[in-house]
Amino acid sequence: MAPNMMRQERLGKPDRSSHAGKGDEEMSIELVQLARAADYAARQHVAQRRKGDRGEPYVNHLIEVTALLAEATGGGDVVLLMGGLLHDTIEDTDATFEDLLERFGPEVAALVAEVTDDKGLPRDERKRRQVETAPGKSRRAKLLKIADKTSNLRGLMTSPPTGWTETRLADYVDWAEQVVRSCRGLNAALDAAFDAAYAQAKARFGA
Repeated sequence: MAPNMMRQERLGKPDRSSHAGKGDEEMSIELVQLARAADYAARQHVAQRRKGDRGEPYVNHLIEVTALLAEATGGGDVVLLMGGLLHDTIEDTDATFEDLLERFGPEVAALVAEVTDDKGLPRDERKRRQVETAPGKSRRAKLLKIADKTSNLRGLMTSPPTGWTETRLADYVDWAEQVVRSCRGLNAALDAAFDAAYAQAKARFGA
């Protein structure tokens, strides 16, 4: 994960409108749902490490993405936060859409499926499709993509993937911006967090 000074960077005033009208019982149920998603994600990714030379547990990325979403939105959309924790389960583990549907319901399963790449396609084609399909994604999926790319750019800065050339690092930075470009305008705090990570990564790796 990013160092403390990066992780604690101010995200601006969060949107807390989704908390309106929620009682203590409903919020308690959502907390249990979020804890279950965190437990499931940790177990599914238990043997995985991030690509950086630090070899951090992959769950660190999932937690950072979810923290970015929670801080920027006030934490009121539990489906979005569960999606943050689970967003790579279908793509990178043996979890299926049906598993998520049964465990976490249709909204969460649909959100995770919406941000899942087809690993049967070549890497360059997957990247092209992310840029091409970003404008048509749902609001939640767009927010999740911004948080995901922000976390990834922070990771490039603190622990670049082993074996990546300077050219590949620079290409990733530019590609992340292309994906996020069509997701912007929904949450100023998330936009600002991405802009800060992008500016730092571009200054370091950009041509």
